[in-house]
Amino acid sequence: MKIQIIGFAGSGKSTLAAKLSKKYNLPVLHLDSVYWEGDWQVKDFAKQQEEVKKFITENNDYVIEGNYFKLVPERFSSCDKLIFLNYNRFYCFKKAYQRYRQFKGTCRPDLPCKEKFDFAFAKWILFDQRTAKKRKQIKGAISACKGEVLTFKNQKELQKYLINQGILLG
Repeated sequence: MKIQIIGFAGSGKSTLAAKLSKKYNLPVLHLDSVYWEGDWQVKDFAKQQEEVKKFITENNDYVIEGNYFKLVPERFSSCDKLIFLNYNRFYCFKKAYQRYRQFKGTCRPDLPCKEKFDFAFAKWILFDQRTAKKRKQIKGAISACKGEVLTFKNQKELQKYLINQGILLG
């Protein structure tokens, strides 16, 4: 099973990927770890492409979480299941800030940079990642998927689905 998880910053993509990876015994790739190098430096795009293609080639089944729509876009058409966490901006802001407080000054398991929460990131969560252009990219990824597409508008909907699948978010 090839699972692709997309959604807004702070929506819980990494947490969901870890749960699905554990439940189905699948390797997981966090695209933030492909995009960023330490100290918030962006990796070379060709290197990013190479890392994702290598992961896909080496694994028949997997979980990939993250948007980065230009990064190996064929991953959307080849996935069996695409999950879109379409949560409201205030929930995402709250969860991202909670994550910052939890990991402040350290690196999360899914990101090689020290956790930070600054004005630019707050603006990204509340406004910049929700532009018409970004929504068009999301729609494009969803329409490219030939597998099952699941969209959740809040944590309660996702939790209900996960319980039905025998998975708890914890």
